[in-house]
Amino acid sequence: MKLKIEKIETMIYTIRGQRVMLDSDLAELYTVETKRLKEQVKRNIDRFPSDFLIEPTLSELADLRSQIATLDQLSSYNYVFKHAPYLFTENGVAMLSSVLHSKEAIQINITIMRTFTKLRSFLAFDSSLDDEGQFKKNTNQLFKIIFERLDNLEDQITPKLPANRKKIGFKPDRKD
Repeated sequence: MKLKIEKIETMIYTIRGQRVMLDSDLAELYTVETKRLKEQVKRNIDRFPSDFLIEPTLSELADLRSQIATLDQLSSYNYVFKHAPYLFTENGVAMLSSVLHSKEAIQINITIMRTFTKLRSFLAFDSSLDDEGQFKKNTNQLFKIIFERLDNLEDQITPKLPANRKKIGFKPDRKD
């Protein structure tokens, strides 16, 4: 099964300033029941410290719902999570490969890690563009170097004319 990075990107959300994946999305990718995935995590809970596994608050669940475009606002009658989901950070997803012992789980983990790496590189590039002052400074320096080199090339290419050479061309109107 060839897993597309674009599909995984849609399963990554932001909670507490960290990119996370829902336990149900990971269970779908690993082709196991969410209940079984959570059982394995509970049996190995010492492998999942708080920076690997987040148990969201009600307000964080509402925030998560707002990131999932197809769900309505959270209310008492449309609360879709029977049990609060586990949210796995990038490190938590990597740790899942040690808890889930199938070859498919390893391959899926590799694809997920590549997706997180791709997103991290996009964010790094985006943050470098955010520093507009530095960007302008670097661009100005680059253009300065380019124009200096063009001036040097122009000096080398332009033929040197003798000083006593008679100029040709239109003469200004004479007032007679």
